[in-house]
Amino acid sequence: QVQLVESGGGLVQAGGSLRLSCVASGRTFRSYAMGWFRQAPGKEREFVAAISWSADRTYYTDSVQGRFTISRDNAKNTVYLQMNSLKPEDTAVYYCAANFRGIVLSAKSGYDYWGQGTQVTVSS
Repeated sequence: QVQLVESGGGLVQAGGSLRLSCVASGRTFRSYAMGWFRQAPGKEREFVAAISWSADRTYYTDSVQGRFTISRDNAKNTVYLQMNSLKPEDTAVYYCAANFRGIVLSAKSGYDYWGQGTQVTVSS
């Protein structure tokens, strides 16, 4: 069993930055691929970014490419999402997720564990 706890959300003006963190329990964190998803009010949860277990591969949805960076520190059991040049349309609850296949996936169904989410609000 893996437990995921996100933090770092908040209110920021358009053009600003936030760094989300997700701490995982369990000694097998380094074998999991990790992803970030988000869900805006009235919308489905959507893929944002993912990173392989070894961090040698990352993948982003088009709308955040060049603005967001996913990274991980296996020694700290933590995955990060650095969000720059934030836009009002980035407003959502952000969730981290883990899949034990260790590979980069964009489909929600590919992930085995989910955090509780952290709210990000970008004002115009």
